[in-house]
Amino acid sequence: MSKMLELSKVNAGYGDLKVLFDVDITVEEGEVVALVGSNGAGKTTVLRTISGEVKLTSGSITWFGQNLAAMPAYARAEMGISHIPQGRGVLGTLSVADNLILGSYTSRTKPKREQLLKTVFETFPILYDRRKLPAETLSGGQQQMLAIGRAMMMEPRLLVLDEPSLGLAPIIVDQIFNILKDLKDQGSSMLVIEQNLVKALQIADRGYVLETGQVIMADKSDALINNDQVRKAYLGIA
Repeated sequence: MSKMLELSKVNAGYGDLKVLFDVDITVEEGEVVALVGSNGAGKTTVLRTISGEVKLTSGSITWFGQNLAAMPAYARAEMGISHIPQGRGVLGTLSVADNLILGSYTSRTKPKREQLLKTVFETFPILYDRRKLPAETLSGGQQQMLAIGRAMMMEPRLLVLDEPSLGLAPIIVDQIFNILKDLKDQGSSMLVIEQNLVKALQIADRGYVLETGQVIMADKSDALINNDQVRKAYLGIA
């Protein structure tokens, strides 16, 4: 595996409010990495820093060794970083099919649009069944599937998901994470930002625990799940 994404000593925030403190995170090609922590830990700010919405105050972000921080947000998408924000961000008045088509806007993916659509519909048959309906008519879980499908239309090299389980019923959360596991088995690289520690670590190869803007622990997923400190703090298990 080669090093795909690397955050080194990243400090970032919003104006005078500093949120991230010397954050080090790496994602290797072909692996799934989970970034877990409670509300307010800074997980979403990490994502926004990677996607270019938040600028670094110091530190570096590299993409296959290139300086990612110097590139505008749209260039990062062109390079294959596709992120799914909290709240899914689907365009409710557009049809399901049109939402998906919007995902394949890059010069790299436009020529493959039909094949990419076929792949998404094979992954999410419910989206094919409802392809002509407005996205706002979908349930929350179906909208999350649509958001993942739209990201897949970018043919991403790295899929970044921000709280994919947020606001969903437990049975739907299971479905979403089963889909992510299938994508992993097909070789997808992912950075999953998630409050549901167990679900995230069950599909991840490695994990980072973020607390008040700092990485306080990093290890293989099974080691984190079995770590007494993690179990006590995040699972309520003494």
